Formats: sequence, C-alpha cells, structure tokens
Amino acid sequence: MPDHLYTVGQPVRLKSRLGLSPRTASSYRITATLPPRDNSPQYRIRSDDERHERVTTENSIEKIETPPVDGGLTLL
Repeated sequence: MPDHLYTVGQPVRLKSRLGLSPRTASSYRITATLPPRDNSPQYRIRSDDERHERVTTENSIEKIETPPVDGGLTLL
C-alpha cells in the first residue's frame, strides 16, 4: 500500500491538465486520507469557497508553497 505524501490540514491545489489552467484556482485543504485507488493514495479535500468536499487521487493534486510567517524579512 503506497504511503500518503500529504497530511491532514495541508494546503494543496488541483494540478492543471494537458497544459490548461486548473479547473479552479481555489486552494484546498486535506481533510482526510483515504485508501488508494489505482495504486494512488486518495484524499478528501475541501475549499473554503465550496460547500462540499471532493475526493481526489494524489497524482491530481500538488502542494501549495506557503510564504514564511515573517514575509521573508530580516531585522538588521
């Protein structure tokens, strides 16, 4: 059984398909890990912009890089 790459609470987005823009620009949060489908771990994801959750496979999502809390600024 493949291990899950993402964890509950982690922000992700749907990958674009065939060079097209993603179906939606919304970001999602992992709400649960599910058993694999076609040898790819599955996740339940939710966007704050939607009233429902989605189920997707690991190969359909990508991590969203979050900026540092301090905005990358350094005090001198």
